[in-house]
Amino acid sequence: MLQAVESFLTESTDTVSTVVATAATPVNPLPVAEATTTESISLWELCMEGGWIMIPLAILSIICIYIFVERWLTIRRASRQDRTFMDRIRDYIHQGELESATRLCERTDTPSGRLIAKGISRIGRPMNDVLVAIENTGNLEIASLGKGLPWLATTAAGAPMLGFLGTVIGMVEAFYNLASAGSSANIDILAGGIYEALVTTVAGLIVGIIALFAYNYLVARINSVMTRLEGETMEFMDLLNEPA
Repeated sequence: MLQAVESFLTESTDTVSTVVATAATPVNPLPVAEATTTESISLWELCMEGGWIMIPLAILSIICIYIFVERWLTIRRASRQDRTFMDRIRDYIHQGELESATRLCERTDTPSGRLIAKGISRIGRPMNDVLVAIENTGNLEIASLGKGLPWLATTAAGAPMLGFLGTVIGMVEAFYNLASAGSSANIDILAGGIYEALVTTVAGLIVGIIALFAYNYLVARINSVMTRLEGETMEFMDLLNEPA
């Protein structure tokens, strides 16, 4: 009987020791997923992924920048205004000093000065002839200011179309490569062509939007100059009707 009790106590002690040892053993932590790193890409590398369509888009963007800067400087010079110009012209005409008035217009070297100089050269002829001569000169001046703007309008419409062309070409290449791969096709084969397609679309839209805003801005500036020329033309015609 005593041996049975001792055997039972020994087994119980071993069981308790095993439980305590198990509880004290540290649990291995769950594996932590490694942080994924995002690969960055430069703007130049992004443009290179667009394929050959990016070359005409780059040429169009350079032409548009040149035209915009050159036209902006020209229109800015044409917008210069001397508030005393018409007053001095009036004084010269009332005093009969037409040559002095003409030299003043030449020194001014603006569309306004060239319009008034043309009108002064027609003084003595019927008023309608004077007005027609001024209007013809004004039309030539406005046409000169708008030189190069068709390029901006063409780029605004054509650049997105080139981008969409690149999109179609990229999609065709993507599905062609996918079909050629056969059973070994994977997402990487399809992603390459789609990547090219999206890059050309974005580039075409950016160039087109910039060209559109540049075109509308320059047209607005030219319209402002034209409105001022019309006002000065009417002021000059009224000046000819004033009593000396």
